[in-house]
Amino acid sequence: MKIKYHNWWSNNLNRKMELKVYGHAGIPILIFPCSSGRFFDFENQKMLQTIENQINMGQIYCIAVDSVDPETWDNKEKTATEIALRHDDYHRYIVEEVVPFIHNISPDKPRIITSGASMGASHAVLFFLKRPDIFGGTIALSGVYNFRFFINNYTGNDLGVYYNSPLDFFTDLDDTWYIDLYRNSKIYVCVGQGAWEDPMIDDTLRLKQLFEQKNIPAFVDIWGKDVNHDWPWWRIQFPYFIEKLLAN
Repeated sequence: MKIKYHNWWSNNLNRKMELKVYGHAGIPILIFPCSSGRFFDFENQKMLQTIENQINMGQIYCIAVDSVDPETWDNKEKTATEIALRHDDYHRYIVEEVVPFIHNISPDKPRIITSGASMGASHAVLFFLKRPDIFGGTIALSGVYNFRFFINNYTGNDLGVYYNSPLDFFTDLDDTWYIDLYRNSKIYVCVGQGAWEDPMIDDTLRLKQLFEQKNIPAFVDIWGKDVNHDWPWWRIQFPYFIEKLLAN
């Protein structure tokens, strides 16, 4: 598997950011790490080895980015407003810096698939829903989609929190520009029913309900009660949904 490490100073975040690219061609898949995780976590957890054949054949390539969760949703000292504003910086880093970097690899500028597990899935769905013109779908494993959960179930009216919480803004969204793009996307959302999968189950079911209400095709898969919120199961789920992505 071809692997390249990259880093640069992000003007949006005012810090150095790192990432790795796995592969050389195909559908680009942007991978977000778990809570406060790093760009190398998917590799270290042998997630990428589960799709090595598809990467080597040039069907897909993966871009694994760093998080800034310690400065945002995992930060217990900042206010909700400060957290949302710092996440907006991260959003700009991804959209204004990482996306052009990916488009330089793929000059035809395909819509990018987002992916991740746990908090990575939360980010994957958030970025896809906010910018479906850039992101053409998601493979989200065991995510929370009510971002208020991360800030002590915040009940305030801060618009920055609202627009960064999928179960807030997506519930109210009826703009046909967005809806048409969602309907032309590849959406795979999965959760188990085993240990540590609450509140991910409720959020996934609510997301499924919203997709159905808005007539958006999405494959939302609820796995069994033996399926825990942990890497061994994500190593099974990830290649399963990659195969579905490539088959459609």
